[in-house]
Amino acid sequence: MISNLQIENVAIIKKAVIDFKDGFNVMTGETGAGKSIIIDSLNAVLGERTSRDLIRTNCEFASVGALFFDKSEKIAEILKEFDIEAEEDGSILISRKMSADGKNSCKVNGVNVTVSMLKKLGKELVNIHGQSDNQALLNPEYHCEFIDSIAENKKVFEVFTASYNDYISAKRKLEALNVDESEKIRRLEILNYQIDEIEKASISVGEWDELRKQQEFYRNAEKICEALNISYSFLNGSDDAEGAVSLTFSANNKLNNVSDVSEEIESLAKRLENCAYTLSDLSDELREMLDSLDFNEADINSVEERLEVLYELSKKYGKTEEDIIEYYNRATEERDGIENSDELRNKLEKQVKELYNTAFENAKELSRTRIYAGNLFSKNVCESLKFLDMPSVKFYVDIRECDLCENGIDTVEFFLSANAGEEPKPLHKIASGGELSRIMLAIKSVLAEKDNIPTLVFDEIDTGVSGSAAQKIALKLKEVSKLHQVICVTHLAQIAAYADEHMLISKSEKDGQTYTELISLDFEQRKYELARIMGGISITDLMLENAEQMLVSAQNYVDK
Repeated sequence: MISNLQIENVAIIKKAVIDFKDGFNVMTGETGAGKSIIIDSLNAVLGERTSRDLIRTNCEFASVGALFFDKSEKIAEILKEFDIEAEEDGSILISRKMSADGKNSCKVNGVNVTVSMLKKLGKELVNIHGQSDNQALLNPEYHCEFIDSIAENKKVFEVFTASYNDYISAKRKLEALNVDESEKIRRLEILNYQIDEIEKASISVGEWDELRKQQEFYRNAEKICEALNISYSFLNGSDDAEGAVSLTFSANNKLNNVSDVSEEIESLAKRLENCAYTLSDLSDELREMLDSLDFNEADINSVEERLEVLYELSKKYGKTEEDIIEYYNRATEERDGIENSDELRNKLEKQVKELYNTAFENAKELSRTRIYAGNLFSKNVCESLKFLDMPSVKFYVDIRECDLCENGIDTVEFFLSANAGEEPKPLHKIASGGELSRIMLAIKSVLAEKDNIPTLVFDEIDTGVSGSAAQKIALKLKEVSKLHQVICVTHLAQIAAYADEHMLISKSEKDGQTYTELISLDFEQRKYELARIMGGISITDLMLENAEQMLVSAQNYVDK
């Protein structure tokens, strides 16, 4: 649910803070006071498209912030996907700043996000319905999803999906085989060439790294020889001078001559003797290394040529030896498949047929759950519409068989006839205004128990409605608010009377600028606001009495 909405510099709203409650929240006010701006602000913070015209005149930016509380698994998954740490209390702080230069800054719990990320999260937090509502309820693409939620057929759907995926996988393999003969010959020539080229190379994993080490060694051969020779001469000496080995042994002999005089000298002599033998061993190893070095030009060329072969293969078949070998295995498998295509085709054709039958049977089981749920849904929506003063309404879920697809074998669409004698038509083509408002509300109220979106916003759902129908809408909204947080912008006193939280939106002028303010009304203030809605300019004592009676009646209904 949404707990708080903060608006700054949006249209005629300089600054506003709106606190929402659980249950049924209502906003009323004069036409043009700014009710639609609040809905626009909410849309903005939920990631919907906005215009720079939304920014208050002479301001550089507009900003909207909203605090939500939601601990659902779906929200947790989205936050994890966005790499945003979820708060223990389920709080989600969303902010969006829109600059006059067209730039947007969006954050969720202090983490920068894109507008599209914000929109994905927003769709799971709030569902906004208005007179031009073109969201899921009016979009046939979502109707099947609604029926599935009522049918609670998740396990059946999972079984179907698994069998359908198996069918599609086998079908694709079969389609890959069913190429024309000329294409098969062309493909075989390419595969044979590639396989032969890789086979001749006799690649082994790790070879590339080893060759690079050898290449580096050969490229530094001259430096290596020079370093070894100089090091050896320093240790072993030359015709003109003694080396470190000989000098160290001489030093050791000198110390040995006087070692019996001092224990410390004896210890030094032993250590020096060890150093002399270590240096002698090092000298021998240097000599052996020098003798073993063989910088054969042919070997150097061989390494360079081999690296060139691997480099050329890497450009065609993959960056590493593993990639090239994997490509070779795939090519071999494909070649074998083409060469044995007739046998494999027969096998795959049989497999595809069997898998199709299995998927189709699972789709029929899925369809049965939808038909049952659709009938129940149709019945409940019709009852709800009759309650909303539409006794002649006909509503049904049209489920027709279609070709097998990832959704089963059903196309699902809502059909409705609002008046007696009229043939039902697709929901998105039927009446508008008050009828559409009640239809949307009826459908939403039936779906309420299955709908996981915590907050529902109804923007002037009472348009074109009056009398008993208005009170019926109020009762229905109150019923929905038991399962969801409901926010409603209304012009009708009958609806406002049932609110748990009633906010008045008013407009004023100061210093040549227009401002919008929001006030949470107490009981007495609500009486005057309901009387204003009902009576207009002059508010009489009788109007106030009627308003009070309306509030008392609404409270008595709630307390039942």
